[in-house]
Amino acid sequence: MTDLFDFQQRRRNFAVLGNPVAHSKSPQIHEAFARQCGISLSYEAIALDPGIFEQGVRNLRAGGIVGANVTVPFKQAAWHLADELTDRAQVAQAVNTLSFVADDIIRGDNTDGVGLMRDLQRNLGFSCAQTRVLVIGAGGATRGIFQPLIDSDPDEIVIANRTPSKAHELLAAFDSPRRAAACHLEDLSVSTFDLVINATAASLTGEVPKLPDGIFAPDALAYDLAYADQPTIFLRWALDAGAARAVDGLGMLVEQAAESFWVWHQHRPQTAPVISTLRSGSH
Repeated sequence: MTDLFDFQQRRRNFAVLGNPVAHSKSPQIHEAFARQCGISLSYEAIALDPGIFEQGVRNLRAGGIVGANVTVPFKQAAWHLADELTDRAQVAQAVNTLSFVADDIIRGDNTDGVGLMRDLQRNLGFSCAQTRVLVIGAGGATRGIFQPLIDSDPDEIVIANRTPSKAHELLAAFDSPRRAAACHLEDLSVSTFDLVINATAASLTGEVPKLPDGIFAPDALAYDLAYADQPTIFLRWALDAGAARAVDGLGMLVEQAAESFWVWHQHRPQTAPVISTLRSGSH
């Protein structure tokens, strides 16, 4: 990692790339981490046109960016773009962390799964062991979290998608254990789950995935990978539908950002004060 570290010592300009991306709290988070660790950096949110993602990334690198987080809808495009992939990015077939290192190499990583599991386990005190887990959606966000969820030893994990074939393709890509399954959203009517994760972008557009009533087991946790200043429409629906707790993805965002920060700087920041500050709405 010496080449990455030395390269970044000279040029510490970073960004989060997405569309939409103006709502992103990643700049605040990385700036807070930098203050903790005594690192000087700039970090901005940049919207890219979906049709020119690769060229946009290369232009940013030429302009001095040395690393970037990647969000909706570019995580799989970033996976294809990367010259080198970490094991977890290769498994996920999705990338949320790009490092621009020497010799024009673009290195791709995925810190989403680590971020989710740290938020669930450390911040929320939720263990997936011997539970039934439902993940709604089969896109890049699900790819990033699926292997860590499998590794957390649930009794069953189900991917539900409005296009079932896409969910089945995802399972096949992961060589999933027998306790994993895929189905259409409408086929969930006779099932209950201890953890329900919304991995779709529906909350960003004010929509709720079409889910049947009665999917929440007693004490169930509803978790939306999206986050907002107010509870998302999915979380409001979940509480009305019987979830005992409903949490957005802000904690995951901070935790995956901390892992990205480690990848770039070899410093591990404290996440709890940053989560607390963001939850309180202060800046």
